[in-house]
Amino acid sequence: MADATTTPAGKSTGKRALQGTVTRDKNAKTRRVEVERLVRHPKYGKYIKQRTICYVHDENNESHLGDTVEIEESRPLSRTKRWVLKRIVTKAPSRALSNLEGRVPGSEAVTAATDKK
Repeated sequence: MADATTTPAGKSTGKRALQGTVTRDKNAKTRRVEVERLVRHPKYGKYIKQRTICYVHDENNESHLGDTVEIEESRPLSRTKRWVLKRIVTKAPSRALSNLEGRVPGSEAVTAATDKK
C-alpha cells in the first residue's frame, strides 16, 4: 500500500518560471520584478489585474528599469529574495523611465496638472 502513495522516481515538478517587469534596480545584484496576472472576481465575473512583487537575484546587474525579464524560483538567498534572473526577454526603450520609479499608475496626470500652475 505504501508503494501506491509514493510518486514514481524521476518525476519532479521543477522550478516555477515567471515573466515580469523590473520596477526597481537601485540595489546591487537585486531587482524588484512585478508579475501581473488576471484573476476573475468570484461574484461579479469581472477580470481584475493583480500583481505579485518578487525580489530577484541578478548576479551581473544585467537588467534595468522597465526591462521584461524571465525569473526562476530558487532557494532563499536572503530574507526577501527567492528568485534568480533567468534571461532578459526585452530591454526597455531607454533609461528615461527612471523618473517613473515608485509612482502609482495614473498619478502622471495629477502631477502634470499641478506642474502647469
